[in-house]
Amino acid sequence: MSTALAMAGVSAALQYYLTNLYAPLTSMFNGTVVVSVKAPDLVQEAFTAGVPENQVNLFLHQITHNAAWRNQDLPSMGPDGMTRLSNSPLALDLHYLLTVYGSADWQAEALLGLAVLMLHENPVLTRHDIDHAITNLDPLNPLTAPLRLVGLANQIEMLKITPSTLGREEMAWLWTALKADYRPTYPFQVSVVLIEPQSPAVVPLPVLLRQIAVVPDLTPFPNISEVIPPGSQPAAELGDIVTVSGSHLENATGVVLSNSMRGIQQTLPLVAPATNNSLQFQPPNLGAPGELAAGIYDLSVQITTAAGAAPTNSLPFAIRPSIDTWVPGGPIASGNTTVAVPCSPFLRPGQKVFLVIGSQMVGADSFTIPTNLPSFTYPDLQPTGGPAPARIRVDGIESRIVDRTTTPPSFTGPLVQVV
Repeated sequence: MSTALAMAGVSAALQYYLTNLYAPLTSMFNGTVVVSVKAPDLVQEAFTAGVPENQVNLFLHQITHNAAWRNQDLPSMGPDGMTRLSNSPLALDLHYLLTVYGSADWQAEALLGLAVLMLHENPVLTRHDIDHAITNLDPLNPLTAPLRLVGLANQIEMLKITPSTLGREEMAWLWTALKADYRPTYPFQVSVVLIEPQSPAVVPLPVLLRQIAVVPDLTPFPNISEVIPPGSQPAAELGDIVTVSGSHLENATGVVLSNSMRGIQQTLPLVAPATNNSLQFQPPNLGAPGELAAGIYDLSVQITTAAGAAPTNSLPFAIRPSIDTWVPGGPIASGNTTVAVPCSPFLRPGQKVFLVIGSQMVGADSFTIPTNLPSFTYPDLQPTGGPAPARIRVDGIESRIVDRTTTPPSFTGPLVQVV
């Protein structure tokens, strides 16, 4: 695969061979034919009054994805969502305009004919061609040394040159956009350039030994089937004792919580020895910035087996925020109002935090360090007409406002009145 300088390498190789093509023909064209790789408007500006045109220019006017290679190998990430395992190569087709500039009669046609014939007779740039051209580039150009490491000659695909077809309208639009006077032009395409990212990737080690155990049971493998927070709630608070049910859990040693978005992975001990069908754990309430954040986690159980420690399947598990003894100290004034709410766990920068009073929601004011006292500014807080439940929402998980232990369920939590 090639580096990010591959496109420059293709242009440099084409320029090298075109320069060699015209080098022995100085007598035919009354001087040296200059081969440039610039935008046409820059070439045109270089011709001053009285200076005859005698130049060939290559212009890379468009780059497109190669359709055959585009979905060859989709990128993949590790389970944490941050570790890059693989990435597909960047496969590009390069679209060029070969333009000739000549002042004398028939000069432009002669320049163009020689160039088109060379491209026609060399439809594939071989590895030797590419390597030879890049090795012999102009040593005064600062890009020459980096281009020698481009790897263009070693990519899997060969570089193929094919003519392109541009209609009169397309050609007219193109030259109008270039803001240059039209000159005889030959459009062609170079395909395919494969650029591979140089970022490091993680490659797993091969398996040294496979240990397979056969157990006379329809469900021999430890698995978890349900995560049950206390009080029939959909999410748990820090300090709650949570029950996990499943099968073959008697050898469980801990519970693993993972939140790839926040970069969190913690193994929590069990509250008591596990039974065959259930176990319990308790997310610790540390009251410190490093505690578990509110949000959605992948929960799995660590099991000790004869072959060593192994995880079970994973289930989603939510840790919800809670409002810690918020007492507004009387009704809250309506209108433009700022409210500070004590909460747990500590909020982390980047989390999406909202306060809902009744049905009126507003986002938290910006914070750059972990905090358990976020502030919320309502630009136009409306009166509630009576006490209304207040709740905080963090990464889509809301604090508790419903008591599900009563029949029927009832609202609980802080009640706030806006007047």
